[in-house]
Amino acid sequence: MHFILTYNTVDRFNDRKMRFRKEHLELVREYYDTGILIMGGALLEPNDVAVLIFKCESPREVEQFITSDPYYKNGLINSFDIRPWSVAIGGKSAPN
Repeated sequence: MHFILTYNTVDRFNDRKMRFRKEHLELVREYYDTGILIMGGALLEPNDVAVLIFKCESPREVEQFITSDPYYKNGLINSFDIRPWSVAIGGKSAPN
């Protein structure tokens, strides 16, 4: 199953994130290397939302990512939303 995680970030996020960026990217790389995190990045203009796509069995795995994320642990995320995503095309869901 796929899940979309949406982070809503604090004001001046780009300035404030730099202290925690290395740790955040290490966590992202760990989840990516295991295949749980498919892709992620920030929305631009304005840069106030990040979107991460997960492929895992349950939202608990996404929740574990959030609670381990230095951005979340250090108050840089105002709120988040986890939603199941029904993939119609792309990735392993592509028609043969």
